[in-house]
Amino acid sequence: MDHNAYIPKLAKLIDIKKEVGGARPIKSFRTEFLNKNDFSFRCGQCAMLSVFGKGESMISISSSPLMKDYLQFSILKMGRVTTSLHDMQIGDIIGVRGPYGNGFPIEDWRGKNLIFIGGGIGLAPIWSVLQTALGKKEDYRDLMLIYGARTSKDLVFREELEELRKNMTVHLSVDVEEPEWEEFVGFVPQNVTDKKPSPENAITVTCGPPIMIKFVIKALEELGFKDEQIYTTVENKMKCGIGKCGRCNIGVHYVCKDGPVYSWAELKKLPQEY
Repeated sequence: MDHNAYIPKLAKLIDIKKEVGGARPIKSFRTEFLNKNDFSFRCGQCAMLSVFGKGESMISISSSPLMKDYLQFSILKMGRVTTSLHDMQIGDIIGVRGPYGNGFPIEDWRGKNLIFIGGGIGLAPIWSVLQTALGKKEDYRDLMLIYGARTSKDLVFREELEELRKNMTVHLSVDVEEPEWEEFVGFVPQNVTDKKPSPENAITVTCGPPIMIKFVIKALEELGFKDEQIYTTVENKMKCGIGKCGRCNIGVHYVCKDGPVYSWAELKKLPQEY
């Protein structure tokens, strides 16, 4: 990080991919720093993206630390800054500062089965750790992804998901039945119950809407997973990124510093307002 934590590094948009259309559009942006790339990060960390003249927003890094050529951010259009990002073109310049947060302790998971459970845009922060585990597949045992969205058109990384099937187990779902949809129909927690991943020597990583996370954790507990085997990310509003503004606190915890990654064993000890 630069000595002055408030000064962003300049980065150019080198690729923009439309992931999802409709009323809740999602795009993936790949960025390349204009100067020397000394941006080092861990899976699960975030960066503050600046659209000059519009503002800045904290976004999860969806690319793997193993990828040195670019940083990727997969972003749902929902506010002033994210709308401005969606309006940008390849070659435009943004600011990037960070990284922020603690990241997933993926080094501690060597030799374990990894189960990734996502809903909607919640796959974005999971994508970084999933791709890293694939890149170091010899360090882990079986990999599984359980992922769903409202409709098949709302699934992000659709092309990449089909490629994933060559290297790991992938279970997809949609909330309501669709013509020609041959996989699971129902909510993500129901798919978890249906697929019954084993808790033996396993770690689960889940992210999605808060209500989804709540019932995924319940389903995992019913399958025998212990609190310390379940990890998630907290998406509280983060403004400064360095624990000064107090916008993202949960009790005495500042998500931008102490999170956003928590095990369920840690998260359940925090104030119940979350």
